[in-house]
Amino acid sequence: MSPTAAAENGSVRSSHEAAGSIFDIGDSEILKLLERPKTINVERKRSFDERSFSEMSNIEHLEYMSSSVLNTATPRSCYDSHFMVSDAWETLRRSVVHFRGQPVGTLAAVDSSVEQLNYDQVFVRDFVPSALAFLMNGEEEIVKNFLLKTLRLQSWEKIVDEFKLGAGVMPASFKVEHDQVRNNDTITADFGESAIGRVAPVDSGFWWIILLRAYTKSTGDSSLAELPECQNGIRLILSLCLSEGFDTFPTLLCADGCCMIDRRMGVYGYPIEIQALFFMALRCACFLLKQDDVGKEFVERITDRLHALSFHMRSYFWLDLKQLNDIYRYKTEEYSHTAVNKFNVMPDSLPDWVFDFMPSRGGYFIGNVSPARMDFRWFCLGNCVAILSSLATPEQSAAIMDLIEERWDELVGEMPMKICYPTIESHEYRIVTGCDPKNTKWSYHNGGSWPVLLWLLTAACIKTGRPQIARRAIDLTESRLSRDHWPEYYDGKSGRYIGKQARKFQTWSIAGYLVAKMMLDDPSHLGMISLEEDKQMKPLIKRSASWTS
Repeated sequence: MSPTAAAENGSVRSSHEAAGSIFDIGDSEILKLLERPKTINVERKRSFDERSFSEMSNIEHLEYMSSSVLNTATPRSCYDSHFMVSDAWETLRRSVVHFRGQPVGTLAAVDSSVEQLNYDQVFVRDFVPSALAFLMNGEEEIVKNFLLKTLRLQSWEKIVDEFKLGAGVMPASFKVEHDQVRNNDTITADFGESAIGRVAPVDSGFWWIILLRAYTKSTGDSSLAELPECQNGIRLILSLCLSEGFDTFPTLLCADGCCMIDRRMGVYGYPIEIQALFFMALRCACFLLKQDDVGKEFVERITDRLHALSFHMRSYFWLDLKQLNDIYRYKTEEYSHTAVNKFNVMPDSLPDWVFDFMPSRGGYFIGNVSPARMDFRWFCLGNCVAILSSLATPEQSAAIMDLIEERWDELVGEMPMKICYPTIESHEYRIVTGCDPKNTKWSYHNGGSWPVLLWLLTAACIKTGRPQIARRAIDLTESRLSRDHWPEYYDGKSGRYIGKQARKFQTWSIAGYLVAKMMLDDPSHLGMISLEEDKQMKPLIKRSASWTS
């Protein structure tokens, strides 16, 4: 019997399950173990780390709020906004999935007008904004249950076409099915064997670690993270990422379709989304791991990797006007350690659009860097996570926000926010996507506008001290998202049209709006998902002694 098709009744077990573990007892017994949480010293809803938003003076706060009023794109009454929030919560609650009477996640979408496909499943990455919304609203049970349930699924033996996946792989999604005859619930998990392209989800494990930290910071309850099974789950995920190999870079090598962009879109190699999530998950793991002998060993490995990864990303993935001009003037075929053009990128490969797109003030982390290849596309998720995790320096974070302001029409348009920019079309579209009918120009992953990204944009705005940008984006969202029945994505160069294959009542579109709204109302929520700069991180240094302007 395939483990992913089997009922979760104890008949499928992994070699990682030890006798007497939480996997040998029922879900109700698991929760009883957590009735007496061990608290850590954090103040509820005041968990914004070192540089709290509250440190701003009252005058600065009033200036930001007045600025946000002046910059509203589509003014709406308080009544309309309140109605939209109520509608969002009602719709979000309809998406909640129960397993044996307990809430364990939310469906990807609740759209009865079209075929369900896999939208009737609980996706790990999709649930993150839902989990944050519930945490901000003081509803912790569903998040705890989700973390435990997905941890249990991680322990399953995972085989795809006779090939056994790594023990640390988290599922992309799971589906709860109810047998009305036997009155029993079963779970089916997908580790990539049913996904488009049959690619394992690299980001699922990172989001799980990030969410576990968010839960711990929000509740002040460290007992969940300190369970031996949770500690082991973190170490299994890290073991996949920190294993030695032939790599000469600290970044993670990935296949196309391994993250939010789960179809062929030319993000194979070292995509910014995965590198930023990897960096953030490593930092969250340092917070979560117990300081025993095993934990300390992992923390040492994590610290070494973080130093190398931050240097690599800040040096080679960063693009601003000066760096663009330097690449334009690159020499090629350089040898030895003094090479400036270390990846042998051909200046003629620079796309024409990037010269017009790059403003005088601003910059961003490009999509991908590998030998003889730079993907200059802008990717929203990777850049926002870079800000939240402090992968971006304070100066780089400010430059990313400058770019968003300068290129508002291109990146935000009529609906926040472009998943990537620009679109690829014509011959390049045919080669890169394989003529994917869903990823046509300015649609879906190919330059589509995704409302779920609003929460990431809002968090990045608050952290960089620019809430007026978030307010402007939220006002745009409130002008039509609820009226359009919460679509998954929008099409068109400015995001004007509901996506041609977009599901309605898309759960993370709903949750993304709620998280953005609550975070802007109470910026202390940011502490759940934001990490301050590590003062011990090695400073940015020049690429080589031969570097010249």
